[in-house]
Amino acid sequence: MILAAAAVIIGLVLLVWSADLFVAGAASIAENLGLSPVIIGLTIVSLGTSAPEILVSVTAALAGAGELAVGNALGSNIANIGLVLGLTVLIAPMLIRQGCVRVELPTLLLVTLGTWVLLLDGVLSRFDGLLMMGGLVLILVQMVRAQAGDQVVQEESEEEELPHLSPLRAWLAFFAGLALLVGSSRLLVWGATTIAAQLGVSELVIGLTIVAVGTSLPELAATLASALKGHTEIAIGNVIGSNLFNLLAVMSVPGVIAPLALSGDVLARDYPAMAAGTFLLAIAIYTGHYRRRAEGGYSYLGRAVGLLLTAFYALYYYALSQSL
Repeated sequence: MILAAAAVIIGLVLLVWSADLFVAGAASIAENLGLSPVIIGLTIVSLGTSAPEILVSVTAALAGAGELAVGNALGSNIANIGLVLGLTVLIAPMLIRQGCVRVELPTLLLVTLGTWVLLLDGVLSRFDGLLMMGGLVLILVQMVRAQAGDQVVQEESEEEELPHLSPLRAWLAFFAGLALLVGSSRLLVWGATTIAAQLGVSELVIGLTIVAVGTSLPELAATLASALKGHTEIAIGNVIGSNLFNLLAVMSVPGVIAPLALSGDVLARDYPAMAAGTFLLAIAIYTGHYRRRAEGGYSYLGRAVGLLLTAFYALYYYALSQSL
């Protein structure tokens, strides 16, 4: 047990560090090739912060621990809404342009409902996984087209501190980060599955808790840093984008690699909780337009919303602990 716990801790630390190294290398390569900051931010940086979840999902599916990957995806989305965004808004209330979420938020709500429909039969099939991945590609293309022409997003992206490495250092960082991501994800999955077996709990629960919180740390750091700089478009975009990646990329992997029969708890407890958190966030953003501190064309997320989101997060984990 001690060895497995150490593997989980070391794996999580290496995952977060290697994801930063991977992003630094990939972003610098893109910059050296002449890509604009807004495109780099919307694609490479967004994908990079979700790299830990994606690598853990692939490794878990290959190891026959598909429920760990599903728990990671759902738990990370719950953590992104309740922990990442909840804490961020508690520390730095946000003014969000309605135009910023006019496309992204309805897309997340639609994907949440669509994925639920695909999973209603209790099976994550290869067809489901391929359909989810195809949807992600289409959504990414549309989001990049829409936001690349948004002047506010362009200005905030140019103010974000992107890494600037020489071509040689960029490629070295890219390959070193990728290798460490693969190695640390294997270490984490081994530790997590071993703990699940020794404690007598399911891999789903381990994915929903230890793994999900650990792999959400990059989103917490990126979102809080952007919000403190006043870059609320990027901060809210980090959360919405990450949740889309988790549903359409992270959760689709087990289906593509090895079709999976889902635990009844997924559809009865965890997916409804994740969907409820998503709709709670949507209601807060849409009604924030009518708050006293909201300016024309903006929606205000204050500390009351942050408290509500963190309370939702705490209640979910209380309910999870009671069901074990």
